[in-house]
Amino acid sequence: MKRSLFARFWPNATAVALFVVFVFPVYWMFSTAFKPTGDIISEDPVWFPTDATFAHFKKVIAVDQFWTLVGNSLTVTVLSVAFSLIIALIASFALARMRFKGRRGFIIVFMIAQMAPWEVMVIAIYMLVRDADMLNSLIPLTAFYMIMVLPFTILTLRGYVAAVPKELEESAMVDGCTRPQAFIKVIFPLLAPGLMATSLFGFVTAWNEFPLVLILNKDIGAQTLPLWLSSFQTAFGDDWGATMAAASIFAVPILIVFVFLQRRAVSGLTAGAVKG
Repeated sequence: MKRSLFARFWPNATAVALFVVFVFPVYWMFSTAFKPTGDIISEDPVWFPTDATFAHFKKVIAVDQFWTLVGNSLTVTVLSVAFSLIIALIASFALARMRFKGRRGFIIVFMIAQMAPWEVMVIAIYMLVRDADMLNSLIPLTAFYMIMVLPFTILTLRGYVAAVPKELEESAMVDGCTRPQAFIKVIFPLLAPGLMATSLFGFVTAWNEFPLVLILNKDIGAQTLPLWLSSFQTAFGDDWGATMAAASIFAVPILIVFVFLQRRAVSGLTAGAVKG
């Protein structure tokens, strides 16, 4: 009985400890953003903001080009995720359903590309974009962000396509559907968990990306929120309230996307890892 009680206790205790460790910094960031400056610099920590203020958020929003940067981040993130999903759907279907020479090597290349550190290619990417006269443009960012998330998206969706019985697709074709119609009507609806998982991964990757925009986009009007956030301590000095408000604004879109997609995303990641 004692062993049984201990066996139940320690996993729950570990889960609670990990929850506190990971969630507390997020809580502290958001709570600091709402605290008056006096509470932030107080020697005695104020755990719960009693006199909440929006002054720090107003200061952040009033920064020059703020909404332009928000628009830039949303544009490159949404477009890169959308394009990667479209390409990955076609590629994953080909890898799962069709047999062609070099197919296995093709999959290995995608795995290697997924493991490759993008930071080591920043100089080469800069030279390509410079020679194409596309510095300070959102188009290269969108293209390279799409390429970053494409290998993971293809490999995950391939597992889902392979898990769909071929008989379903063949039955639809016998009933008069063409192969593209069978894919859209039969296979595509079954890929929802995989699409959610890859969308979440792509959104987080593109939204948080920093090195490329730092090298490629020096013009403030062509930058994105991660680079803008990194300059906050320089611009506002020791104004931790404004810094935490900026970090909170930056984190909100990811939290919203995760809340909406987390159930299907978790099942999509686990299923995509074992199927196919």
